[in-house]
Amino acid sequence: MALEQVFTSSCTLAKLRSEPLGHLLDNFCDNLLVQGFPRGTIRLHLSHVSHLNTWLADENWKWEEHLTQDDVDAFYAAYRLQCRNRGPLESHLRVNRFSINRFCKYLEGKSLFEARKETPCYETLLSGYLQWMKDYHYAAAGTLKIRRSSLVKFLNSLGAKATSDGMGELMPDGVESFFLDIADTLGNAARRSMQAALRTFLRFCFHKGFINLHLDEAVPTLRTYKLARVPLGVNESQAQTILQSVDCGTPVGRRDYAILTILHAYGVRGGQVRALKLSDIDWNNGQILFKATKNGKDSLLPLTREVGESILNYLREGRPACSCPEVFIKSRAPYRSLTQSGTLSAIVNRYITGADINVYSKGSHVFRHAFATRKVAEGYSLKAVADVLGHRYLSTTFMYTKVDFNALSQVAMEWPKEVL
Repeated sequence: MALEQVFTSSCTLAKLRSEPLGHLLDNFCDNLLVQGFPRGTIRLHLSHVSHLNTWLADENWKWEEHLTQDDVDAFYAAYRLQCRNRGPLESHLRVNRFSINRFCKYLEGKSLFEARKETPCYETLLSGYLQWMKDYHYAAAGTLKIRRSSLVKFLNSLGAKATSDGMGELMPDGVESFFLDIADTLGNAARRSMQAALRTFLRFCFHKGFINLHLDEAVPTLRTYKLARVPLGVNESQAQTILQSVDCGTPVGRRDYAILTILHAYGVRGGQVRALKLSDIDWNNGQILFKATKNGKDSLLPLTREVGESILNYLREGRPACSCPEVFIKSRAPYRSLTQSGTLSAIVNRYITGADINVYSKGSHVFRHAFATRKVAEGYSLKAVADVLGHRYLSTTFMYTKVDFNALSQVAMEWPKEVL
């Protein structure tokens, strides 16, 4: 049984297997073991769940079909008054809640937990818009996710009026003021995303008859110019300083060094590194495949010696044993792929800051800009650089010609002579 792999005391085992939840804890324990949790952490989680189990037994609660959120909330209300802990109460409750939430998530996956779902008043309206975008604009899943994230901010600002009926009260000045206020807190890319989301959403509302005005025209246009900025990356000396600052004597250091080496060697996007699977590395033929993002092109590239050695070092000495197909996974249980889009940027940021390198941007994209700038300066054609970067159009790569100082020096005009 799974509990015997973690506990040895017969009294503890009997307490954990007592009803009403005891029949579930062996499988829950086995689930934690499979996910790679240390035994100390599993003991802590099960100890906290046993408090819930004891309280339910004292309340004569009987297991029927499932546990509910109301049951858990009632436990916390009583436990706050009854628990005896050595440290601060709120800190103890936070750790206890984390364990019980994990148990409830496990039960929910087995259809044994009924969570309380509070649906926002705007959910029907927002779902209709997203379906409209999918059916009539053929929007991709990633686009729909970004649209939802942007519009939730707008709909929350409307409060109770964020319904199909309430939209009729929306006026142009309200749309304009919201956009201008939030634009001050966003970067250029996020502004454009919010602008597109608002305009298409308001067109949807007009199309459905929820509003009678073309309010999409009330969303201001914040003018930006193509190729207005130079690429913001790190130079080769700074990149080497960052790589040398990684402690490869730890599992996390081995993982991070492999990630940084890939970013430096190939200039791929952070999302492509996160999505890299074990099957994408062809060790026999010395090739590595990066799947396309942003409607670009797949990149099948030679596996360099530095990259291959760094990945092998991580796989042999740093990567925990798990069934994830992705190469890079979290360093703590539960072992999963690096799903969050900001994970790699946070890793890069940590090492740039630790190396005391002062650059405008500290995300994973600095290596992409550095790679493209380096290759253009070395004389590679724009087509070759575009193929490696996965750009579908050369116009996307054209911005890197602005830092090709060798080529620019050939077209520079002579300084005019002084005329007396």
